[in-house]
Amino acid sequence: MENSGKTIATLLIGAAVGAAVGYLLATDKDKRQHDLDNIVDQLDNVKDNVGKWADKLKEKAGEFKGKVEDVEQEIYNV
Repeated sequence: MENSGKTIATLLIGAAVGAAVGYLLATDKDKRQHDLDNIVDQLDNVKDNVGKWADKLKEKAGEFKGKVEDVEQEIYNV
């Protein structure tokens, strides 16, 4: 069963890559460049958002760690 899942995933990835290559070869240069520019812009937005999420996650982790340390102190001081 495990191998069939990998096989299906490999086939889907291959199909996606094939479709992307086919699209790139079938479209004219101006449209292709426009689409690639849009993709680059979207990837930049994703990078920015991931950075913001990572910063928030680090902040929340620090807050959680502080709370855990406070509870630990309460337990040991009882």
